[in-house]
Amino acid sequence: MVLSTRVKIIVAAALFAIAWFANLQYRDLFQTDEGRYAEIPREMLVSGDWVTPRLDGFKYFEKPALQYWTTAAAYKLFGASNWTSRLWTALTGFLGVLMTAWVGWRLFDRRTGWCATLVLGSSIYYVIMGHFNTLDMGVSFFMCMSLFAFLMAMRAGDLNEARVSRGWMYLAWAAAALGMLSKGLETVVLPGLVFVIYTLVSRDWKRWKQLHWYGGLPIFLAIAAPWFVVVCVRNPDFFSYFFIYEHFDRFLTPVAHRPGGWWYFIPVLLLGLLPWLPQFLRSLFRPWRLPAADGRAGGFNHVLFLWLWCVVIFVFFSFSDSKLASYILPIFPALALLVGRELAVLRRGDALFTALICMLMAVAALWLAPLIRQDGGSLPLQLYQEILPWMIAGCGLFLLAAVVGFFLAYFRCTGTALALIGTGLFLSTQVISSGAQVLSPVYSGRSLARQISPWNKPDVPFYSINDYQQSLPFYLNRTLTLVAYKGELAFGISRDPQKWIPDIDSFIYIWQKDPQALAVMPTATYQELENKGVAMQIIGRDPERIAVKKP
Repeated sequence: MVLSTRVKIIVAAALFAIAWFANLQYRDLFQTDEGRYAEIPREMLVSGDWVTPRLDGFKYFEKPALQYWTTAAAYKLFGASNWTSRLWTALTGFLGVLMTAWVGWRLFDRRTGWCATLVLGSSIYYVIMGHFNTLDMGVSFFMCMSLFAFLMAMRAGDLNEARVSRGWMYLAWAAAALGMLSKGLETVVLPGLVFVIYTLVSRDWKRWKQLHWYGGLPIFLAIAAPWFVVVCVRNPDFFSYFFIYEHFDRFLTPVAHRPGGWWYFIPVLLLGLLPWLPQFLRSLFRPWRLPAADGRAGGFNHVLFLWLWCVVIFVFFSFSDSKLASYILPIFPALALLVGRELAVLRRGDALFTALICMLMAVAALWLAPLIRQDGGSLPLQLYQEILPWMIAGCGLFLLAAVVGFFLAYFRCTGTALALIGTGLFLSTQVISSGAQVLSPVYSGRSLARQISPWNKPDVPFYSINDYQQSLPFYLNRTLTLVAYKGELAFGISRDPQKWIPDIDSFIYIWQKDPQALAVMPTATYQELENKGVAMQIIGRDPERIAVKKP
């Protein structure tokens, strides 16, 4: 029986969805980002204040509220858990792959759509970010939705479909607004910069008239502005902190303490493109041979625009004094389209080279994995021994897919070979990332929270000394009182200093007066307090921290 194209798409999407969402609950939340972005929505839901974000009870103005709202809504519907805290990230990552596939089909052809799906869905970096609870995947999704809607609008305009073009452009404005609510100004500034550079390079000035400002700008403001207005009214210091400090100061100065050289994002780019380097290198030279999209004179060159999108974002953050690997995530869907065009040609030689790259990657990983743990390493030996089988299983699966893919390509089954390699890489990434659960005692607060739970009562004070394990409050279902620690909560503490204990001596005085109390601290701090004669009873510990109660 021959399946129709629609049935094939539905079956492939269903299988991909099962594999994509299957492990959301399995791994505990790792700090710092996963704990933070799980806890802020929990506090939002508990407090009933959906305007002012708070972390550990302090005002937290680093990011806008969209992902907090969606995660809090997931908690309301399904309860707070590992999977509901990651749901928004995973959902936007999954939809980003489907969106890239559809746009590849519409802008180029059906095969390019399939190949773009393969590139993005097998990107090690994209898959990991789609299962790690940060704000970056949601931001990437809306930035790319705005980009793709804009490209579809330009395409419809070239086909003299004015009404369709206007609809796509309005969607681009709406997506930009949702991106603004996800992270901030970058979702507007960067696409705008790409557009300006494109019109300068192409001298295609008529595109300014196709932005539909008269309808698009009101849509943008209607979606993005209300929360910013309300939060500024309720918190007059929000504007200067969010727009000045979080955007300009962090970009122009090293105030965020996230340095990196000009080459910082090159390894990230390579990780995101493996094993499709042959196709990527070919794609670097192909766009300049295309005078216009679809071969129409004067048509919008969407290939050039996609390249500018990638280059501008990459270069922009390379010059920033604050760098995180996740900043360039929005370029990968665009790169998937560009590389997918080359993959769609189904060159046998490229497929063989790709399979060889994969085999070398898998063999190197299998050889190095047992050698990673050396004496004096930071990872406890027991935990390393527990994660090693997961690493071997994932790399072994990838090696098998690469070897079979090589022989398929050799016998000219190129499309099947590439599909197998991409699927194997995706599944092996899922296996290894799931195996990271064995590191939970080091990177997550869940094991410590379980040990503390018999003594964790809402009316018993709980102190966090010289430290703040960001997933611990989420698993304890409560906030903590910080002692001699500020970290990224310094701004919130400066607004509510009465909620904070500034030094160890003040804590000891309060601890001695409390009839009941709990505390968690680094091992060194416990030893310091023990030497001072502070009465404590250990109720839990992990490799880095000790939890105590007052005897």
